[in-house]
Amino acid sequence: MTHDKHIHTQFCPHGSKDSMFQYVERALELGMSSISFTEHAPLPEGFTDPVPQLDSAMSKEILPQYIEKCQQIKERFIGQIEINIGLEVDYVAGYEKETRNFLNTWGPELDDSILSVHFLKPVGGAYVCLDYDANAFQDLVRQCGSLKKVYELYFATLHSAISSDLGSFTPNRIGHISLVRKFQKLFPREFDDSSMLNETLQLLKKHDKAMDVNVAGLVKEFCKEIYPPVPWIEKAKNMNIPLYYGSDAHSAKQLGQNRHMVETLL
Repeated sequence: MTHDKHIHTQFCPHGSKDSMFQYVERALELGMSSISFTEHAPLPEGFTDPVPQLDSAMSKEILPQYIEKCQQIKERFIGQIEINIGLEVDYVAGYEKETRNFLNTWGPELDDSILSVHFLKPVGGAYVCLDYDANAFQDLVRQCGSLKKVYELYFATLHSAISSDLGSFTPNRIGHISLVRKFQKLFPREFDDSSMLNETLQLLKKHDKAMDVNVAGLVKEFCKEIYPPVPWIEKAKNMNIPLYYGSDAHSAKQLGQNRHMVETLL
């Protein structure tokens, strides 16, 4: 496996200050032939980041600098490694028009992109960043009324993302499809979410979407598994859903992390 298709950078307000050069040097050390910088895209116009530090994504003012830096580093390493300019775009229910407008503007600048769900809005409630911390997740449980309803809301939102038409530059790869399990050791399930995951794979297949095989969950204290877990990666493979390893690195040393755990699968 010679790629890493989910990498953040110094432009991430909640990441490290490691330079793109350091990320590329790490990729070369690992013998990779292709990487994608997929920084968190600016949140949709009019949407307020619900996390306390307002640091879920880079600002729209910084985006041109990010694109320019990606282009510079891409040109610097021509012939050594393929570097893709990308973004991790948030699907926020209710902001599809704003996201489509954003992609129509910036899509031509991109080589790669991921569509992910981080924000959920319970009926009659406020948006919550589901993976911010355990307290935020607890708030989701409170607003939704039960843990099962949080899972149902997450997968319903994810399924809307997979099915969404966000224009010509709609991302083709869906990020960390079981992110709702990030705090599963604190909030253990007393129900089976297999049908939700199975429907997700069916929709990925139906809409010709690729899947982010995201190993970041392995190093999360209260998760300790890949997004999605191995049986679902194997099932996706059997369904011929395109699979791409993603470290979800937020520092150079995390690039390529735990890829040995999925090499044989991919």
